[in-house]
Amino acid sequence: VVSTQSSVSSGINAEYGGATTSIFPYNERMARYLHATERGEIAKIADNYKNLLASDEGAEYDEVIEINLSELKPLINGPFTPDLCTPVSEIGARAEKEGWPTEVKVGLIGSCTNSSYEDMTRSSSIARQAQSKGIKFKSLFTITPGSEQIRATIERDGIDKPLRDIGGLVLANACGPCIGQWDRQDIEKNEKNTIVTSYNRNFTGRNDANPNTHGFVASPEIATALALAGTLNFNPETDSLLDKDGNPFMLDTPYGDELPATGFDPGQDTYQAPPADSSAVKVDVDPNSNRLELLTPFAAWDGQDYNDLQLLIKVKGKCTTDHISAAGPWLKFRGHLNNISNNFLITAVNAENGEMNSIKNVTSGEFGPVPGTARDYKANGIGWVVVGDENYGEGSSREHAALEPRHLGGKAIIVRSFARIHETNLKKQGMLPLTFADPADYEKVQPGDKVSIIGLTEFAPGVPLTCKLTHSDGSTDEFKLNHTFNENQIGWFKAGSALNKMADK
Repeated sequence: VVSTQSSVSSGINAEYGGATTSIFPYNERMARYLHATERGEIAKIADNYKNLLASDEGAEYDEVIEINLSELKPLINGPFTPDLCTPVSEIGARAEKEGWPTEVKVGLIGSCTNSSYEDMTRSSSIARQAQSKGIKFKSLFTITPGSEQIRATIERDGIDKPLRDIGGLVLANACGPCIGQWDRQDIEKNEKNTIVTSYNRNFTGRNDANPNTHGFVASPEIATALALAGTLNFNPETDSLLDKDGNPFMLDTPYGDELPATGFDPGQDTYQAPPADSSAVKVDVDPNSNRLELLTPFAAWDGQDYNDLQLLIKVKGKCTTDHISAAGPWLKFRGHLNNISNNFLITAVNAENGEMNSIKNVTSGEFGPVPGTARDYKANGIGWVVVGDENYGEGSSREHAALEPRHLGGKAIIVRSFARIHETNLKKQGMLPLTFADPADYEKVQPGDKVSIIGLTEFAPGVPLTCKLTHSDGSTDEFKLNHTFNENQIGWFKAGSALNKMADK
C-alpha cells in the first residue's frame, strides 16, 4: 500500500485533522512511475538523494500507529461523513439497524482520488468477471478518469470497455459528481437513497444536492462490487452473485497493473498558451450575465480595531466547506461571486434554534436566511462575524467558502479550531480567522452579541488578540483569541487581500 497508494494518502491527508503534509519514503515504484511519465531526469536526481527522501535515523514521533496489512479487511465509510468507518462485512447489518437504505442506487469511481491506472484496471478486472458470467451492474455506475492521460490510456488499452459493456458510463475527466457536477435523474428530489463512491468526501448533499442521499466511500473495487450486487448486504470476500443462469459464483480477488505495459498515452493536448504580450488584452463580460462577473478588489483594512461587529450566526457542530458554500446546482455560479454567495452557510446549523438557514436579523427582529441577513447588514454598514465549532472548514479547499463571507461584509471567523486549508484561504481574502484561546469560551457567545476585536493596531505574529462580547442585556465577556498569521499574511490583511498585496508590488 505504501509503495503503490502513497500518492492518494499524500494528496488527501492534508485535509484531515489539519495535517500540513504527508511524507512517504522515496522508493523504486516512485522511480518507475517517474520514468513512465517521461520524468526520468527527476527520477535520477531523486535516486541520488534518496537518503534525504526518507525518515531521519532515530526520528521520534508523537504517535506511532502500526497497521498489519495482512489482517486489514475491506472498509466502507459513511454515510454523510468520511470518518464513520465500518467493515464491508458488517455494513449491511448496520445499515438495516440504523435505517440507512441498503439498495445501492449508483456506484461511482474515479475523479481526482483513486483513479490511477492501477485503480481502473482493478475495477475492470471485476467487470470482466461479471461479463464472463453474463451479468451487468444492478446499480447505475459511472467512471470518471482522473486526468486526460488516464482517460486516453484506459481507452487505448481497452480497460474501460468491460466496465461499459456491463452498464458503466464513462464521464468526462473532470471533478464531476465528486463536487456536485451531477445532473442526477434516477431519483425524485429529496428521495432517501444510497450511493457508493470511491471519492474522497461524502458530506450531506455534496454529490447531488440531495440531503437524503446516503453517500458511502470505499475503494474503487469495493464500489464496483457493490454496484454489481446492487446492495450493501454483500461482502465480496464471502458472498456469491448469480450468473445469467442463476448459478452462484464468487468474485475472484481483483488484480490491477501498476503501470501500462506500453506507457501512458498523454491524450489530447488542449493547452492554449497565453499571448507573449497581454498588455492589450481585455476581458469582456456581459454585465447581464448571471454566471460570470468581474471581481472588484476588496477594501483595505482601515487601520482601526473592529468594534461592535454583529454576530451573524453561531454555528453548532460540523461545518465543512460544503456547509459554507454548497456545491451541486450552485456550481454554475462559480464565476459569479455575487450569485454564488446566495449559498453561504445555508446548511450550517444555527446554535440559537437548531435550524438551518434561519437566523435572526437584529435590524428587523425577524428570522431569515443567512445570505440575505448578511447582505442586509452589509447594506446598512454593519460588519459581522461568524462563530464556529471544531475543525471549521473541513473538506475541499474551496476558495468560494472564503470569498463569500468577505464579499458579504464579514470581518472575522472565530472558532474552536480550523481545518488548515480553509484557515489559509480566509487569510488570503483579508478575513480574520481566529480561534478561542480557551475553547470553552465558545459557550459565552450568545444570540445578538456585539463583538469587538481589540489589538489589531499592534497586530503581530504570535500575539493574541482580545475579544469583547457585549450581550443583549448590556453585560460583557472578555477573552483572548489566537491566530496563526505571519508577517506576510498580516500584510494581506492590511491590504485587504493577498491579491491586493501582490498588486501593490
